[in-house]
Amino acid sequence: MATQTQPMSQGGSAASGRDHAPIIVPLLNPIVRRLMRVGVPLGPNALLSVRGRKTGQLRTTPIAVVEIGGRRWVQSPYGEVNWVRNLRASGEGILTMGRRQEPVTAIALTPEQAATFFQEILGPYIRRIPLGTLLIGLLGAREILTDPVGAGRRHPVFELHRAARTEASDTSTV
Repeated sequence: MATQTQPMSQGGSAASGRDHAPIIVPLLNPIVRRLMRVGVPLGPNALLSVRGRKTGQLRTTPIAVVEIGGRRWVQSPYGEVNWVRNLRASGEGILTMGRRQEPVTAIALTPEQAATFFQEILGPYIRRIPLGTLLIGLLGAREILTDPVGAGRRHPVFELHRAARTEASDTSTV
């Protein structure tokens, strides 16, 4: 289960007080979802399906999974967006990589733990990827590399753990 609620980022929509992805992301996500569902590999990306906190319906979004040393994390370059709020509320989801589905539990990192993650894990990981620093800049999250402490306060991070597959988590509607 997600263990801590973090404050919303200071960025985001002035009208709603909530964070949001750039307009291109919601336009591209349906295309990326379709490509990933048919097995087109897109780097470290996977599909994360989480029950909506209000509707209870399964919501699926493409996310980047950082996997190092047998541990896995996901983070939001856009702050407290809907998938983050849903994952906080449910604490679990289904990770789909290619044709493989895996139930996962998610533990929210504290802002201090997120800062350490950005500085010691994600920063070096991004710098090793060809054009990684350019990509993180295009995502609007350059501060992950330049200000890990500030990024830890504004960019939620979850560590994912394999969950025991149960009847309730086994679903073919992903």
